[in-house]
Amino acid sequence: MGVGGTLEYLSDLMGSSGHKHKKKKKQLQTVDLKVRMDCDGCELKVKNAVSSLSGVKSVEINRKQQKVSVTGYVEANKVLKKAKSTGKRAEIWPYVPYNLVAQPYIAGAYDKRAPPGYVRRVEGTATNASVTTLEDPYISMFSDDNPNACSIM
Repeated sequence: MGVGGTLEYLSDLMGSSGHKHKKKKKQLQTVDLKVRMDCDGCELKVKNAVSSLSGVKSVEINRKQQKVSVTGYVEANKVLKKAKSTGKRAEIWPYVPYNLVAQPYIAGAYDKRAPPGYVRRVEGTATNASVTTLEDPYISMFSDDNPNACSIM
């Protein structure tokens, strides 16, 4: 434990003598937004607005994908609200990687405007590749993995 850790421990000890309420710390997270940006000016305007939030550690912008990644101790809805305050159309990043979707070409998932390798996030489908299949009982009965598969032969 360093000097900073020791001081924090002691202040927690002294401060918690009469208080039972402890302030919850925010988690370090990355918030991805889709923001409509056309030029360098738009990009700079969004970057300055989002980086002015308290708790923001870094802001990365990919104008080709229309993606803004904000890393820090921030809440997603506050970052989204700040991005919308610039006058740009903004939303939480609506895409997931192509390989995480069980059926990427269903009506709601496939999007022509999605970046390469991504499809639109659809809530109604299985996104963790947990597709349920009904197995025929005869397939497992005569399987090579089953040691008692074909005892007749």
